[in-house]
Amino acid sequence: MPSLPPLSYLRRRCAALLLAGLLAACGSHERPAPPAAEAVVEGEQVRFPVGSQQVAALRTIEIRPQQAESIRIQGRLAWDETRSARIDVPVAGRLVRILAAPGDAVKAGQALAQIASPEIGQAQAEARRAEADYRVAAESYARVQELHQAGVSPTRELQAAEAELARARAERQRAFARSRLYGVGGDIDQVYTLRSPLAGVVVERHATPGLEVRPEQAQPDQPALFVVSDPTRLWARLDVPESLAGAVRPGQAVALRAGALPERVIAARIVHVSDFIDPATRTLKVRADVDNAERLLKAEMFVSAELSMPARAALTVPADAVYLLGEHYYAFVDQGEGRYARRRLKAEEAGFGTMRVLAGLQAGDRVVVDGALLLQQLLGSRQ
Repeated sequence: MPSLPPLSYLRRRCAALLLAGLLAACGSHERPAPPAAEAVVEGEQVRFPVGSQQVAALRTIEIRPQQAESIRIQGRLAWDETRSARIDVPVAGRLVRILAAPGDAVKAGQALAQIASPEIGQAQAEARRAEADYRVAAESYARVQELHQAGVSPTRELQAAEAELARARAERQRAFARSRLYGVGGDIDQVYTLRSPLAGVVVERHATPGLEVRPEQAQPDQPALFVVSDPTRLWARLDVPESLAGAVRPGQAVALRAGALPERVIAARIVHVSDFIDPATRTLKVRADVDNAERLLKAEMFVSAELSMPARAALTVPADAVYLLGEHYYAFVDQGEGRYARRRLKAEEAGFGTMRVLAGLQAGDRVVVDGALLLQQLLGSRQ
């Protein structure tokens, strides 16, 4: 059996191998770079050292005054009420025939549906009865008048016959007027014909055969049996913020865009501006006329409206330059030489990805567009 090396030899051998490994490791790695200088926070200002890589990540733009500005407001399309009619029944009954379908073009007075109604039967019967009573009263008056002229009938009977004739005439006029109001007459068929009061297109129908209908069902928040309108003309109902109430007026041109037609701009014109602010939404109700000759737009479609107006005493900046902290808006201004100061703003949304700054910035200031949140984090971590 061979003898083992002495213990001291093994220890020297291990130490030599360990030292060689450490030297090899040190030779294969570079020395670590010195730590980068950190940003300095001074009150509301962040200052970066010269050559800081973080400055290169910040993008700024110069604020320039505008000669005019555009605002965008939201709204929806609706039927032109001067060319539309919600049609419901004036009597209770049951729908027995539907004579018009959605999309049908109808003329003024054209029948839309027929309703079987006992109330109509009663009106027809009253008209017939009033006519018969009037004929009897007229014949009685003529006979009494003839007898009175012959000296046979006293004046009292003549006066009574004359009064009865006047009563019968009045009742006949009332019954006939009621029949004309319902558009019925002649035979007693208990059928009421629902007609369109104007020419147009049946754009809505909520009537089905056998449906029981009553006049009290006609409510503004309930669908009408028929809606007839001219779909080539629409209204755009716009909600203008209270702060812009003085910027809109009748006759002003407006450009509409709909989500269903993103590439199309629809020209419209404001025709009415409300005289009061909606207390619930704090918006001004504005109405514009819209030409829809191609019938691409639909009622109840949401739209956004762009209005051009002279620039106010305000500056417009990209929305990315402004951030909300608590209840206030802020932005960072580039002051040169790696210094960025935080400014508290009075601002509001201006649409199209912009903010309207009413106070806190001046024309010529350079605001940080990319990196504002990074600066806020540095500012917050040092305060």
